[in-house]
Amino acid sequence: MNQDQKSNLPMAPIVDSHGRVHRSLRISVTDRCNIRCFYCMPENVKFLPQDSILNFEEIHRVVQILARQGVSRVRLTGGEPLVRSELWNLVELVKSVPGINEVALTTNGILLSDQAKKLKSSGLDRINVSLDSIDPEKFKEITRRDALDKVLAGIDAAVQAGFDNIRINAVSVKGISETEVIPLVSWAQQQNLHLRFIEFMPLDGDQAWQNQQVFTGARLRSIIEAKFGTLTPVRRGHASQPATDFQLSDGSAPIGFIDSVTEPFCQTCDRMRITAEGKLRNCLFSTQEWDLKDLIRSNASDAQIEERIRLGIQHKKLGHGSDSGRFVRPERAMYQIGG
Repeated sequence: MNQDQKSNLPMAPIVDSHGRVHRSLRISVTDRCNIRCFYCMPENVKFLPQDSILNFEEIHRVVQILARQGVSRVRLTGGEPLVRSELWNLVELVKSVPGINEVALTTNGILLSDQAKKLKSSGLDRINVSLDSIDPEKFKEITRRDALDKVLAGIDAAVQAGFDNIRINAVSVKGISETEVIPLVSWAQQQNLHLRFIEFMPLDGDQAWQNQQVFTGARLRSIIEAKFGTLTPVRRGHASQPATDFQLSDGSAPIGFIDSVTEPFCQTCDRMRITAEGKLRNCLFSTQEWDLKDLIRSNASDAQIEERIRLGIQHKKLGHGSDSGRFVRPERAMYQIGG
């Protein structure tokens, strides 16, 4: 067997010190965004200079390295990933990597109507659209922008482009989301879209998060059942998925709950993250990072890059602890990490 053949063989999977095998990679392609959701970023923010973020070829190289170690799912995030010029070219690059079975995208949907067809033709498998309200005024209150019509147009365009696995992600905040739950569920059922509610996490740009603001998944389920009837658990697509899905008796699209704060799912986590400027994070709530960009841009070998990734994953904690008194809040906000 020659050296080229050896380099194409799968190597040892990336396993942390608690035995969790990592098969999922989330890559932030930019910290920039065209809205200002209060739970993600402040109104006034200084973004990274363009030359400090990983280019498409650098991202492609990292994905190739990780795919050889068993990573099979990639999600592109931001900021808002669709503000990155010609993102569909990156999708095509990533999807072409042997071993990558799924490429997904998380977006606010504002630019989706113009890009949905190209994203579909480039090989994108799945789209998650962030949408916390279908009321224009409430949407504007949450995002600090008047753009609900563009988001809804983007979702329609994705459906027309042939995406049949569109998920709607709604962050739930006590004092804001109570009036939005029933309208969102009704709308999602009418559109046959998979709606998921996400508990408000301590990653807001203004560092104002308080535990009492968490609108729990348990409370959400009770509100939905009181209006629509019993929610029956749905079998998980894979053990590491963050959402617990339920279905109503009418057989409509599932409703999921990502209870990151009150019911952490750390024990099955198989995710690692790379920020826009090339920092590895082993957890959304990590207070440590490992720089990959410095290796990439100093002509380091694939083996050296892999070694640093493994080092970072070895430092992954058993749980993030946001539901405990020992929790240390990350300094970075969500837009700086990648959702």
